[in-house]
Amino acid sequence: MDYGKVTLNIEKILKEKSISKNRLCKDLDILRPNLNRYCRNQFQRIDAGLICKLCYYLNCSIDELITYESPRKENEDK
Repeated sequence: MDYGKVTLNIEKILKEKSISKNRLCKDLDILRPNLNRYCRNQFQRIDAGLICKLCYYLNCSIDELITYESPRKENEDK
């Protein structure tokens, strides 16, 4: 069953705030490959600690960082 999906808006926020991925990784001690997976929304679980770090560092709320997209109903596809 499709329950929708969660996407992270990291790249959008970084562009808006003119912050590079390299700077973010260095300042928050995040491995670049891990950040890239989050930016591409290729993750199975979201690390709550990382979300807190990102919200604090980027001065944004969770709802700005994370978007939930509900599943499409069959009748909406037609």
